[in-house]
Amino acid sequence: MFSETRIRVGWRASVELVGDVLTYLAVPLTFPFLVSLYYRESPLPFLVAIGVTLALGAGFRQFADPEEDLGPREAFLAVALIWFLVAAVGAIPFVVAGVGTIAHPVNAMFEAMSGLTTTGATVLRDFSLHSRSVLMWRQVIQWLGGLGILILATAVLSEIGVGGAQLMESESQTQDVNKLTPKISATARLIWGLYLGLTGLAVATYFLLGLAFDPRMDLYNAVAHAFTSVATAGFSPEPLSVGAFHPVIQWAVVPFMVVGSTSFVLLYFFINGEPMRLLRNEEFHFYLGALVTFSSVVALSLFFDPGTTFGVEETIRHAVFNVASIVTTTGYASTDYVQWAPAAKHMLFACMFVGGMVGSTTCSIKSLRWLVALKAFRRDLYTAIHPEAVRPVRITGRSVDEEVIRDIYGYLLLSIVIFFLLTVVIVVDAERADLRVTEFEAMGAAATTFLNIGPAFGEAGPYGTFASFSMTTRAVMVVLMWIGRIEIIPVLVLFTRAFWTS
Repeated sequence: MFSETRIRVGWRASVELVGDVLTYLAVPLTFPFLVSLYYRESPLPFLVAIGVTLALGAGFRQFADPEEDLGPREAFLAVALIWFLVAAVGAIPFVVAGVGTIAHPVNAMFEAMSGLTTTGATVLRDFSLHSRSVLMWRQVIQWLGGLGILILATAVLSEIGVGGAQLMESESQTQDVNKLTPKISATARLIWGLYLGLTGLAVATYFLLGLAFDPRMDLYNAVAHAFTSVATAGFSPEPLSVGAFHPVIQWAVVPFMVVGSTSFVLLYFFINGEPMRLLRNEEFHFYLGALVTFSSVVALSLFFDPGTTFGVEETIRHAVFNVASIVTTTGYASTDYVQWAPAAKHMLFACMFVGGMVGSTTCSIKSLRWLVALKAFRRDLYTAIHPEAVRPVRITGRSVDEEVIRDIYGYLLLSIVIFFLLTVVIVVDAERADLRVTEFEAMGAAATTFLNIGPAFGEAGPYGTFASFSMTTRAVMVVLMWIGRIEIIPVLVLFTRAFWTS
């Protein structure tokens, strides 16, 4: 697009990092490979993927240039390429396995991108067709998408200091990252260890509860669901999701979804003798308040719906579980909420736009942006009446920079515009393909893919599939999941002339 002499981005440094990450991707691919050997299934899908990712990694690393540093622009380019190419490699086992709807390349890319972006939307129709190793790979790639790719990239960037910190902060949106430890590499190891610890705790909890209450929650399912509950991701090897298990297990999943969407930086402080940094945090209060409020409203909607026959405990459980699943952007389901009354379904739709805390595995807009925007709006109302007043926006006692507030306003506006544009694309393309998609179903599908939530409504509900949408729509959704997961700007900025030349 531009001549080489005019490019101002050290793309070789970006490509070298991408090569490192693709090389390391062979390590998690060995897990489903071992699962396939254990269950005496074909290991070929994973051997091919391992070979491809090692070859790509080696090829990309050939472009390394020791004189090029990885600065902010190079970090933007590297992050965008990593997320897209890891998803592309992640799709290989689905294609090579050659079974079911995900054998088609577009569907395989949809499933892999949905996994890596922790969206949890699926194009699977018949789960029984797929091997346990392929279904486990879906879980592994979501676990990687939660924090794994980010932390891995940060660890690789550890020696450049500010560059590594920038990648961490682009995901966590916190300025406290550098204060955890003197080096970002140590910070990465701490958060990586916390992520591993929570995953191990989830495995143990689910497995022990399975022994006590439900034999279907065996070690395989315990590992599979631990991967995707801590990652707030939502894939399940069970067609009925978490609804396939005993109510006690459903209740046990909720705290792991909530913790997974809590700031890992604040969780680190919490377990290291500074619990008040989390407990006094205003974003944490806002996030928990959203969970309680939406759960209460949905429960009341179900209580007063004459068509709902749940008992008291069942009503509260389904309300709490599904609200927590959507607010945390996990995407699990305890029941088919598509059958609920419109009031409850519309509240779940509103939950899609909330999100958990920044610095967590969650997606969507995130609670801090809403909190800052609401406080800024209240401040603007006051200053409209008292123009001489100076009232900074404060979060947990700290002033928020006005430039940050403008960025948040811009992000909210851009998110809403993209959401509506995707809704239009879904409606128009459904009409072209002679498919029956209502406006509400199109809005749900647009929100859940762009904001990386998981299931939507109608055919794309929690017990449905996105395979009912046209191939064109699914391809667009793949791109929007990618853009939405890495917070829009790191992708869109790549398509500006100034990024490359100024």
